[in-house]
Amino acid sequence: MTRSGKIFLSIGLAVLLLGGSAALITPLVSGGHADYALVSIKDAREYQDPALLEKAWALPVARMYHSEIEFQRNASVCGPTSIANVLHSLHTPGNQEAILQGTGISTVLGYLPSGVTLDQLAEIAKQKTGRKVTVLRDLDPADFREHLRHANDVSRRYVINFSRGPLFGTGGGHHSPLAGYLVDEDLVLVLDVNKKYGPWLVKPARLYEAMNTLDGGAQKKRGLLLIE
Repeated sequence: MTRSGKIFLSIGLAVLLLGGSAALITPLVSGGHADYALVSIKDAREYQDPALLEKAWALPVARMYHSEIEFQRNASVCGPTSIANVLHSLHTPGNQEAILQGTGISTVLGYLPSGVTLDQLAEIAKQKTGRKVTVLRDLDPADFREHLRHANDVSRRYVINFSRGPLFGTGGGHHSPLAGYLVDEDLVLVLDVNKKYGPWLVKPARLYEAMNTLDGGAQKKRGLLLIE
């Protein structure tokens, strides 16, 4: 391809990605609407409180992630990057550039124009980890809390698919690992693979609302991946 052709292709891809992002930003919550008037979790005391984060990183599963965190190279590859981090925590080689090899899913100039759905990510995780992978969607709050109680189990890994809107008031769908749960403080450690956000802490009820949203592309609820 000529240099000018590559430039036009890059521009076209950027437009496509922006269009897709705009569609994903539409607020959709379980009740059919969203109230983003809620204060962003960035304003919560615990969001990135140094002492609480230090305590969270000492949790059994979180310790396995902490030594080698890989952040997404662009906004479309949060899913593959999440699985790369799972592999790191399992002391298995892998990175976001190579994670899609052999999966039948390919990038265009390094981008995934439509991202990946939770079901697609489950297939990638099965292939790359060689472990049992379960898609958990349509969970009720009690079911979600039950899984959080297992988030510190070193035989398990969780990846959550959520919408940023109910948490931050803006943004679309995203994948990131759940790295741990502080029981006494009732806080979840989300290993956000977007470096602009970085790891953060959130109350389970707020995270549940962000997960319990509709993925417009898949026409299914978002949810969790359980890897064991």
